[in-house]
Amino acid sequence: MANFNASTTTAEVLSGISLTGRTVLITGASTGLGLASAIALAKAGASLILTARSESKFLAAKEAVLASNSDAVVDFCELHLNDIVSCKQAADDLMCRFKHIDHIIANAGVMACAEQRTEQNFEWQFGVNHLGHFVFINNIIELLTADDCRVAILSSGGHRYGDIDLADPNFESQPYNKWLSYGRAKTANALYALELNKRMPFGHANAVHPGAIMTELSRHLQPDDFAEMGSSMKDSGIVMKSLESGAATQVWAITAPELEGRGGLYLEDCQIGIESPGPTTGYASYLKNHDNAQSLWNLSEQLVGQSFSFSRA
Repeated sequence: MANFNASTTTAEVLSGISLTGRTVLITGASTGLGLASAIALAKAGASLILTARSESKFLAAKEAVLASNSDAVVDFCELHLNDIVSCKQAADDLMCRFKHIDHIIANAGVMACAEQRTEQNFEWQFGVNHLGHFVFINNIIELLTADDCRVAILSSGGHRYGDIDLADPNFESQPYNKWLSYGRAKTANALYALELNKRMPFGHANAVHPGAIMTELSRHLQPDDFAEMGSSMKDSGIVMKSLESGAATQVWAITAPELEGRGGLYLEDCQIGIESPGPTTGYASYLKNHDNAQSLWNLSEQLVGQSFSFSRA
């Protein structure tokens, strides 16, 4: 395995790797880690499908990508993860326009926002971070037709804020807590990757913790939140990453030769994470609870009103 670490950049991950002929779909690609990933992958020759909430956001991202590789192929998919109908429509659109996708980076997400509801009345963080991706990706899984296809689902070290609550995922019978909600949603992301890896007909899925990076993800945070996070990071020794280092692990997840044929993993700092009780690295044991992963899948199908029958051969 390459000697990568928390400071490894996307350029280092992709050194010597050609992605010519490969198509990569990235959600939430208009800014932050999604855009940094897109730029790096385009430099390596990948064709891109970028999701954004509007064409204007996409066009700005496309301009940045083309500035790094003027020959890059960059397609647009409008996606609103807070609306299950939009997620299904976006998936149907891709099914009509494309015959094959090699890799997916489920990068889009929200963090620690005030209590609000999605179009279908799901709690916002659970709905956007998990259910939206669940519907969108599952409805395009047939486009992943090769054994070397990979899906990277962004989780977070923030999963330690809370395990999934299968009895009350939408905070209907308990007071809302934005950090608990975020933790549960990030746990859901990892459990989805775990179960998707078991079910997808071809390829593999892994969960990714990108690290601590200042992006639009923090747009909902208040001054007190930043102060608390800064103090916590200082006490635990967590160092902020650049965008290029923050995006490195998700790029590594879909390109690293050493991950060929491997799925159901938790990846961080361009390495395979291990179970750890500590707050700074590794993952909590409940992130690999296979029973919960299957139960979350079943619950998600019930909530979105759609069942998925695909399975690994």
